[in-house]
Amino acid sequence: MEISKQQYEFALNRIEELLPLVTDETSVNDKNAIELAIVSDVVEAYEKIYYPIAKPTIGELISLSIEEKGMTQKQLAQELGVSPSRVSDYIAGRSEPTLRIARALCSILGIAPAAMLGI
Repeated sequence: MEISKQQYEFALNRIEELLPLVTDETSVNDKNAIELAIVSDVVEAYEKIYYPIAKPTIGELISLSIEEKGMTQKQLAQELGVSPSRVSDYIAGRSEPTLRIARALCSILGIAPAAMLGI
């Protein structure tokens, strides 16, 4: 079943109306909770087609993780045992880390290995 833009927009509006009516205490059998689940599925299906979220690049993963850890590229380079320009190359996508460096990045920055592999 293909979802039209009009149906998508209706579902978005309906979600806004239903959210105040459905709380954590609302029974899953409540008609508003059921409707909220259905219209949420409509929105999700439409957005998967028309607004897909791309997987982050290795550089984006590193950059975001450095920021979350409050580190600098220089600090990461020291921990990895590489030059700061090498870290800059990874972030800019000019080069990819070796398997050993990728493993260290996952460990130091808390990046899931599957994310590093693009899975």
